[in-house]
Amino acid sequence: MDGIVTEVAVGVKRGSDELLSGSVLSPNSNMSGMVVTANGNDSKKFKGEDKMDGAPSRVLHIRKLPGEVTETEVIALGLPFGKVTNILMLKGKNQAFLELATEEAAITMVNYYSAVTPHLRNQPIYIQYSNHKELKTDNTLNQRAQAVLQAVTAVQTANTPLSGTAVSESAVTPAQSPVLRIIIDNMYYPVTLDVLHQIFSKFGAVLKIITFTKNNQFQALLQYGDPVNAQQAKLALDGQNIYNACCTLRIDFSKLVNLNVKYNNDKSRDYTRPDLPSGDGQPALDPAIAAAFAKETSLLAVPGALSPLAIPNAAAAAAAAAAGRVGMPGVSAGGNTVLLVSNLNEEMVTPQSLFTLFGVYGDVQRVKILYNKKDSALIQMADGNQSQLAMNHLNGQKMYGKIIRVTLSKHQTVQLPREGLDDQGLTKDFGNSPLHRFKKPGSKNFQNIFPPSATLHLSNIPPSVAEEDLRTLFANTGGTVKAFKFFQDHKMALLQMATVEEAIQALIDLHNYNLGENHHLRVSFSKSTI
Repeated sequence: MDGIVTEVAVGVKRGSDELLSGSVLSPNSNMSGMVVTANGNDSKKFKGEDKMDGAPSRVLHIRKLPGEVTETEVIALGLPFGKVTNILMLKGKNQAFLELATEEAAITMVNYYSAVTPHLRNQPIYIQYSNHKELKTDNTLNQRAQAVLQAVTAVQTANTPLSGTAVSESAVTPAQSPVLRIIIDNMYYPVTLDVLHQIFSKFGAVLKIITFTKNNQFQALLQYGDPVNAQQAKLALDGQNIYNACCTLRIDFSKLVNLNVKYNNDKSRDYTRPDLPSGDGQPALDPAIAAAFAKETSLLAVPGALSPLAIPNAAAAAAAAAAGRVGMPGVSAGGNTVLLVSNLNEEMVTPQSLFTLFGVYGDVQRVKILYNKKDSALIQMADGNQSQLAMNHLNGQKMYGKIIRVTLSKHQTVQLPREGLDDQGLTKDFGNSPLHRFKKPGSKNFQNIFPPSATLHLSNIPPSVAEEDLRTLFANTGGTVKAFKFFQDHKMALLQMATVEEAIQALIDLHNYNLGENHHLRVSFSKSTI
């Protein structure tokens, strides 16, 4: 990044994101030998595609920026999703390029902002993948941006203790923000925005909350009126469990100092503006239900160092709610049971494959692949918790080679085709399926809900089946078996594939596979590694 790169003026016509003054971009690796910049006089305008769904890249192209916007504000857009590694502002064109450390972070950011339109200074802006895979900037022309980036990175580094190193709080904590970033580990039960509000309100007035999924983890940004409240909450709650032995809070100060909430619904809430709309297809929580929920689970005198944040019978309530026996007050009422899944591989996907994969996180009732848009499907879960769980864990995962997008649908149910109408097998009713994992209240399956991982947990293995048989079976799904380990009783095993995508494929292909002797193999994701 340092040093001056000789400028080569090359006219590149690949989309509107290519008109760069004084920058050097290295595009896809097959062109990496070529240094590309547009010179300062290049005022030609190329029409770009106004869409977010180009090929993913860790470089994002941001358009329609307000004229007076600063580098810091643009960098702040990316920070909740991961480390920002470079920025290039095109002031005259009201555009910018933002480079994140990983493609995964960029995908999460684009997915999030495609559901919630980002605003800067009350003006909507547009974010899409750039055609470039990396941003190489000429520092002499980009000094201010680099200085801002270094300052932000310093704050970020100071805020992230080195693993395995005890870092004294006071030594590195920068001026604290009133916004906390919350990650929830071991999320065996759904944690909702209302649960977070209730817990964190003990330390001061909570103004705003935004929840999202990043790196397969449920995360939230929560804003207090005063940084002092944020500090007290962090000290008291970091490392605490919300429910017995699960849902552990990991809390850091955010780099953001203000959250911009557009909708009041089950994903985001601005408590200072009850007038905000609920957004398309996401019912705002009924105030009466929210009040009942607050009353029902009045929790938490500040806990002792290791006691869970004792929500009365919360684990039982969550398990029952997930089993669809009762609605967890204020949760399932606010959550839609129908998911919209898009960017599917239409050549490969079937209702059965979606039933199997989404069935890891809840009891799938109905699946409909859309007749006019076969890369999209509607999936109806048994309740709102399950749809939330499936969305949190599967949005952004790869299925049949494509990164799928999972959002809440505005539909309340999935309609079956009319009697006698042939819809080519695109709709399937799984309401009475014997393969539902969560039918029995209190089933052990509730405690074994994990994000997709390369390691799979196998159970119900008959005595006659050996390690070699299982390795061969799983290798035949098109992946590589990296490791295998039987449990002591030989009825269960851990099997590790080379990638998460291969493990997803193997689970779809082999869950409920008949191993003979009336044993059907059960496959789920594991949190362990071998």
